[in-house]
Amino acid sequence: MRDHRGLWAGGAAAAALLAGQAAMAQEAQTAEVSTLEEVVVTAQRRAQSLQDVPVTVTAFGAEQVEEARIREVQDVATLTPGLQFDAFPSSQPRIAIRGIGSSDRGAAGDPSAAVFLDDIYIGRPAAVAFDAFDVERIEVLKGPQGTLFGRNVVGGAINVVTRRPDLAGFDAAAETTVGNHERLEGAGMVNAPFADGTAAVRLSGAWRTHDGYVRNTFTGDRVEDQDTRSGRISLRAEPQPELRLLATLDGTRSRETGPAQHVLDLDAGDPLSAFWTINRDRGETAGSYLGYQDRDTWGARVQVERDLPFATLIYLGSYRDLDYAAAYDFDGGNPTTNLVDISGGNEEQSTFYSHELRLSALPESDVQWIAGAYLFRSQTDRRDILDLDIAGSSGREVYAQAAELSSYAVFADVTAPVTEQLSAVAGVRYTRDDKDYRIDNLASTELYRAGERFDVSVADDYEAVTWRAGLTWAATDDHLLYGMISRGFKSGGFQDTPSSAADAADGFEPEFATQYEIGQKSVLLGGAVVWNNTLYIMKYDDLQTRRTLPNLSVVTDNAGRATIKGYETYLQWRPFVGASLVTSYAYTDGRFDEFSPEPGVDYAGNRISRTPEHKLVVSPSYTAALAGGADLRFALDYAYESRIFDDNSNQPPEVRDPTHFVDARVIFTDPSRHWTVSLWGKNLTDEVTRTFQSVFLGANFGAYNPPRTYGLSLNWTY
Repeated sequence: MRDHRGLWAGGAAAAALLAGQAAMAQEAQTAEVSTLEEVVVTAQRRAQSLQDVPVTVTAFGAEQVEEARIREVQDVATLTPGLQFDAFPSSQPRIAIRGIGSSDRGAAGDPSAAVFLDDIYIGRPAAVAFDAFDVERIEVLKGPQGTLFGRNVVGGAINVVTRRPDLAGFDAAAETTVGNHERLEGAGMVNAPFADGTAAVRLSGAWRTHDGYVRNTFTGDRVEDQDTRSGRISLRAEPQPELRLLATLDGTRSRETGPAQHVLDLDAGDPLSAFWTINRDRGETAGSYLGYQDRDTWGARVQVERDLPFATLIYLGSYRDLDYAAAYDFDGGNPTTNLVDISGGNEEQSTFYSHELRLSALPESDVQWIAGAYLFRSQTDRRDILDLDIAGSSGREVYAQAAELSSYAVFADVTAPVTEQLSAVAGVRYTRDDKDYRIDNLASTELYRAGERFDVSVADDYEAVTWRAGLTWAATDDHLLYGMISRGFKSGGFQDTPSSAADAADGFEPEFATQYEIGQKSVLLGGAVVWNNTLYIMKYDDLQTRRTLPNLSVVTDNAGRATIKGYETYLQWRPFVGASLVTSYAYTDGRFDEFSPEPGVDYAGNRISRTPEHKLVVSPSYTAALAGGADLRFALDYAYESRIFDDNSNQPPEVRDPTHFVDARVIFTDPSRHWTVSLWGKNLTDEVTRTFQSVFLGANFGAYNPPRTYGLSLNWTY
């Protein structure tokens, strides 16, 4: 399966045959303009048309998720301007929205851009593990969401909405995929109603494997493979018209090798640069051992809705569990290539649960409002391990961390009409976070740091009032203008790998973002065009940033102030039956106003790291009607990103050149609409970019993106 010339040749022959049928059927097509389907989102915690929501949202529906092979967060980021994904490694993703993200994965840290699974906050980066098979949609909410969503949504949120059991009838689906790099995947779903249509159960699962993308020339193995299994079971019941119950249990198990690290550049000003050998071959690494990334995570969710005469009462409860372990060769070399060996990893066990109780207005109410209370608690035990081997002398440093968090919040939000066209929006949320933290430095040998042995226990609490206020003006049913001011908050925390007891006890402060946004959403040409535009300015105070010190310890600082200015546009157009064009673009200018990471160093005016100034996604498609009722769909995704600085210093070598990614697919659907065959390819131009890089000990170490992949998928629906 390493060479699929036969697969491509067969696909090309099939496409040529079907194209001939399309030419004959084309004469039967009319020239009428097709209208776009309405997209429903829950960005304001209630079902609304995307065009009626005064929030910048990128939404991917179930059909788009399936066709574009959106399987995980990285796939969402590729197709979403304003959203960045950093693989450091991929099993602990770092997400940034509109320039706001966090690199802190310590037990007492939090993400700045959050991921929600069916409105449940995923509190740990390694717990962001889901399979996008059998999802209803994926929503990317941009900017502070400090009123309606859970804690710490200062930059934005990704909300994955899975499909609920359907009470209407039996349903089933299956998918199988083969591809290069020994790819083999399978997924399936069964939906079964019972109790005379008042209840239903839905089961879905997926198994995805592929061989490693990178060959380890030292061990002879391949790394950066995949072996992931996910499952979900949901039970829905509506014993009475005014009572709705939903319970879900889901889990993901993954076993992966790697990642593949490389010495990308040498730091000529550091005498330690002589220790390293550059390796910029994406397809090869030379790490001294294979490495592993093991993750087991599962969760349970319960939702109860009760309609009252004046409102709907909703309870949402959840429990989630994470068991994670990763270890790999940081420098990607061995004694024959590098004089120093750096390796290590992380071990983490986390549990977290939440309770949310809220009242919301009935859908037919003129005034739409919501009010509620929220509790989130978590307990995390984590070990960060660093191993150094210099000329045969080795040492290990282990940071054992234990953190407990209790977060409390009350909130309210209202949208009230002022006139027939003008509405006022206002919301407020009070949050209090209590954190208890203990860190123990278990260094066995100090080879590089002149550190100290310490065992420190600290605690702190953080309070904030976040809010939003604005106006919406519906000039007509097809045009919406809005202006909104929103404020988000992320609590403070404590250092995960400090070099001294004093640093361990010295935490960092909360960060705040206030966004001023104006937007326009329009449906044009009788429903054939959707065009949305947004302008915003975000004032960011006390940014939490991380930096590596010369002694290899990593600290989190508050960076003073920053301003992020941006423009985003989204255009969807169906010029004639069968044709579609979707294009989106984000301009993001994020710069520090005040930031002095150490005496004599001033980063004011520098760009915020991991934030491209320009990002463009263009997705044309065409569906040709074939004789007999079948159709053939051609689709392409092109994504461009401008240069990225991976460090706030904005100095080489931690710079990523502009990138151009191209994905494409050809999909045949049979006349019964039960079968589809998809020939697909990702990164067809085999673009090479650095997904992570960092300078320390005289070199710039990092990793690369996956190479070109392609395959054939067969889908069946009942």
